Amino acid sequence: MGAKRELTDLLADVRLFSKCSTRQRRTIARHAQIASLPAGVDLIIEGEPGDALFVILEGEAVVHHEGVELDRVGPGAYFGEMAILDGEQRSATVVAETDVKVDVIGIRMFRTMLREFSDLAEQLLIALAGELREARKAHQPTEVA
Repeated sequence: MGAKRELTDLLADVRLFSKCSTRQRRTIARHAQIASLPAGVDLIIEGEPGDALFVILEGEAVVHHEGVELDRVGPGAYFGEMAILDGEQRSATVVAETDVKVDVIGIRMFRTMLREFSDLAEQLLIALAGELREARKAHQPTEVA
């Protein structure tokens, strides 16, 4: 199986792209770059401008904010979407815990895809809205009887 076809299939399991059609995922895969990086490398650095969206295909990474470990993520996890959407600085640092293989979509290509494929933009917004709703539910106080 070709690398881009395999990536198209893998993207179906990535929450951000799970609402996209196969055709939309093929478009994303066609314009993505796949990089293999060693353990210890900074994938993104808090406070720097966002220039790409990353999806972990293999390996694990650690997410830090202001020096505090927030999460450990693996295949299917993505990050960098907020900075390339709103133009703000990165809100966290993500460091490869192990050797990683990542799908990288640069900001120019991402914005071009959003402009050219309005249906893709809609599907990404639906996925992001779903995640925002879940995050809010997770942070609502529970009632104690």
